[in-house]
Amino acid sequence: MIKKYNYIKVCFLAIVFAGMTSCNDYLDKTPDNRMELKNKDDVASLLVSAYPTTYPAYLLEMYSDNTDEYRNTSYGAADRFQIQAYNWDDITVTGNNDDIAQIWQKNYGAMTTANIAIDFINKQADKSDYSAQLGEAYLCRAYAAFTLTNIFCNAYDKTTADNNLGIYYAEENDEHVGMKHERGTLAGTYQKIDEDIQKGMALVTNTYDHPKFHFTKNAAYAFAARFNLYYQKYDEAIKYATLALGNNPASNLRDWQTWNALSANDNIQPNAYISSTNNANILLQTVYSDWGMICGAYGYGDKYTHGRLVSETETLEADGPWGNSETTMGYKVFSNESIARHILRKVPALIEYINEQTGSGYLHTEFVPFHMDETLMVRAEAYALNKQYDKALADINTELSKFTVNGIQLSLKGIKDFYDSMDYYSPTNPTPKKQLNTSFSIDSTTQEPLLQCILQLRRLITIHEGLRMQDIKRYGIEIYRRRVNMNQQVEAVTDVLTKDDPRRAIQLPQDVITAGMTPNPRTK
Repeated sequence: MIKKYNYIKVCFLAIVFAGMTSCNDYLDKTPDNRMELKNKDDVASLLVSAYPTTYPAYLLEMYSDNTDEYRNTSYGAADRFQIQAYNWDDITVTGNNDDIAQIWQKNYGAMTTANIAIDFINKQADKSDYSAQLGEAYLCRAYAAFTLTNIFCNAYDKTTADNNLGIYYAEENDEHVGMKHERGTLAGTYQKIDEDIQKGMALVTNTYDHPKFHFTKNAAYAFAARFNLYYQKYDEAIKYATLALGNNPASNLRDWQTWNALSANDNIQPNAYISSTNNANILLQTVYSDWGMICGAYGYGDKYTHGRLVSETETLEADGPWGNSETTMGYKVFSNESIARHILRKVPALIEYINEQTGSGYLHTEFVPFHMDETLMVRAEAYALNKQYDKALADINTELSKFTVNGIQLSLKGIKDFYDSMDYYSPTNPTPKKQLNTSFSIDSTTQEPLLQCILQLRRLITIHEGLRMQDIKRYGIEIYRRRVNMNQQVEAVTDVLTKDDPRRAIQLPQDVITAGMTPNPRTK
């Protein structure tokens, strides 16, 4: 029987955070367990702790339109965190592997660790021997800030970014406990992330014992590509995606059919998906998370899940311009009568027992924050937004050459005909085509159908990975909370996240607000 395992905090190599008493504990407290740095090997060891040991996939998948509520007396929620995340409530739960307090703490912890390394290196008379470590530290700081921004801020929009809240960008180690920090603007936050990415890319190398767990040159390029796509700098997104993808992108995309042929039992497929030897995987991140259980082949947390209705009408088993997704794509959807979810086996549920008799221990998993397939979709979208339609189509077809069973290739006319003939989504008549509500104009003739295709394809490629919510935010897509019965009928529509709903920016942890940091606005 699958159990829920106890979370056991992991101490940072560089830092130990004591309690959850205020935002100053996260941002101001001088680390009391800081290792003494003497040379570049010490710095390299320290930077292992500059990668957060949490990842927001569970939170963001619950928040997104990849999840419905199923009404069945035998289905229960995993915990109160799942309930609050699904219902877009301000999340008050703490002590969960995936809650916002953990996300906040671990990402600011990563930024602080990066700052320790940066501070030490900048004090050296000869910094040349530390250039690779300095580059990695800048990229880690930027990555943690980008993660926090995607969760706790609105999507970047050049017309509103100067007026929208950003995050506090931790650039130094504060010695004064109790100092109040200001969030600044989203424009300011993005500018700082951009500066750190540029500095990091210029310095970072590939000289690691385990390169897939560090920011290599390629990982830095993939990060820069996604960041610039969200930054609405499409030429830059194209440039960096191209550097990451190389001259022959198809050669490094995931071999979906080989992966699909593996056994769906145990963690065989998930372990293969996150394998460090797979050329498609650019960066790997080991974290403490329950998500491998929640989105795995287990009867746990089934009340809120990616179920049959959304799968058949919008995602894994829905029609696309490539045909029926379930039959044309190189994957097999996992489902059975004992669970509500329709899933791909991508996220392992890994257990390190402390006491096998009591069942206590570490529940952790690995994610692929950046991979070749998603990076290719970044470039396709940037091309489409630049109205370079033939190049966007070429990237779509490159992906489909590996993602589909028979290497299906699309035409612009075929894409336009498919989406033009489809109704926009409604909660009781769901389709993959959703209204795009952006501040910038979108040409309805060619650009919108092409973007609909890219958004649908990326939704399939990144299912269970937490990226869908960013597309919802960036395109102002309205999503709904639905109560679904076992006949896949919508019994009730319980809420809607409109394009202007302030809940799109997830609320800060309560302790951080109590300590004086400006909360995200709410209307109710």
